[in-house]
Amino acid sequence: MKKIIVSGIQSTNSLTLGNYLGALKNFVELQKENELFVFIADMHSITVNFDPKELALNRKSVAAIYAACGLDFDNNIVFYQSSVLAHTQLSYIITCHSYMGELSRMTQFKDKSQKVGANKTTNIPTGLFIYPCLMAADILLYDADLIPVGKDQKQHIELARDIAIRMNKKYNKKLFKVPEIYESKIGAKIMDLINPEIKMSKSSENPKGTIFLLDKLEDVRKKIMQAKTDSLNMVKYNVETQPGISNLITIYSCLTKKSISEIEKEFENKNYGEFKTKVADATCSFIEKIQEKYFFYFNNKELEEKLNKNAKICNEIANRKINFIQNALGLGEYKG
Repeated sequence: MKKIIVSGIQSTNSLTLGNYLGALKNFVELQKENELFVFIADMHSITVNFDPKELALNRKSVAAIYAACGLDFDNNIVFYQSSVLAHTQLSYIITCHSYMGELSRMTQFKDKSQKVGANKTTNIPTGLFIYPCLMAADILLYDADLIPVGKDQKQHIELARDIAIRMNKKYNKKLFKVPEIYESKIGAKIMDLINPEIKMSKSSENPKGTIFLLDKLEDVRKKIMQAKTDSLNMVKYNVETQPGISNLITIYSCLTKKSISEIEKEFENKNYGEFKTKVADATCSFIEKIQEKYFFYFNNKELEEKLNKNAKICNEIANRKINFIQNALGLGEYKG
């Protein structure tokens, strides 16, 4: 039997190489033998300050990148999160079954709220605090079997599992399937090129550390050639002593499908400049292919039609689930 897999990526800014290697690459591989629900997480994108015009453009851009990277909109359910209102409806129900303490312990909230403070903004949006409840709703709404996730989001999935178990027990019914975590063996977390101690991020303060999938190729090459390394001048994978080189090895391995040991042997007795050139060649070649497809899909009305069609399918599935949950909670049947 096919496994149900649910995941999505926020539509803030353009997607990065880290988004591809950590998430999109998994979607494309997993779609071959599973049933995928993959959404553009536009509701998650409003948990921080945003511009409506940019959000509208970005969510359309993310959809086009999904297609350009090989995600099949015909054989998978790919949709805008905001087009299925049951996500936010279930999110409120889940919020009422979560605790302040467990939400405040979420590392993503801690990190992002600190960044908000650093920008001299004292008002932290409530949406940022209850973000994991919406994420739990995204997952539990479709009875997911597997959740592809990077290391930084693993804590949120654990919370979703805890809430599912909690509510199943409280109402003595199997309201939710408890999903398992799917974590890729390599490429689950691509680090910043300038500061390899932190994850490559769309919202990084220094854009030189992030490779965007829509960057100009000359900028991609420049970023890689300027990536932080060390003084050892030895291409070896060791996250503790050589985090910068290890990050570049991971990127090169993911794009070329070469093992780490093969890469270390390939660049034995070669300097960092030669290694970076090869990484840049592989990265530019990959991104060039993505961009060629991206501009075709971005201007293709058929893609929006498929998104609308998939949203209708999702609404039918989600409304049945909401009916079941509301009846179990004594709220009566939802007529939407």
